[in-house]
Amino acid sequence: VQLQASGGGMVQAGGSLRLSCVASGRTFRDWDMAWLRQAPGKEREFVAAMRWSGGTTRYADSVKGRFTISRDNAKSMVYLQMSSLKPDDTAIYYCAATPRVALSALAEPSSYSYWGQGTLVTVSS
Repeated sequence: VQLQASGGGMVQAGGSLRLSCVASGRTFRDWDMAWLRQAPGKEREFVAAMRWSGGTTRYADSVKGRFTISRDNAKSMVYLQMSSLKPDDTAIYYCAATPRVALSALAEPSSYSYWGQGTLVTVSS
């Protein structure tokens, strides 16, 4: 699976951005998808995930109510709509994929086998 993320940029606090990720190489509908991020000097952390079927989502507590993950299996795309952005959201955002995993593992970064190259989001105060 090859993953290509886009949509990052610079935005002021309180603003919005929509990240996109296109997947190729395997049957997209069979993969659980996630967004993760890594801020400068910090470890990579889970942000949001969506089950292969689209019926189940998981969010980090820090983004609940502000971020929404979605997917379009027909286009092999996964999205992350980010609203009410904060300076703490500044990071490189990665999309990631894995074959269907247990629900308990959906929010674990180590569950994801394939990673895109990342897109930088910078939120200014």
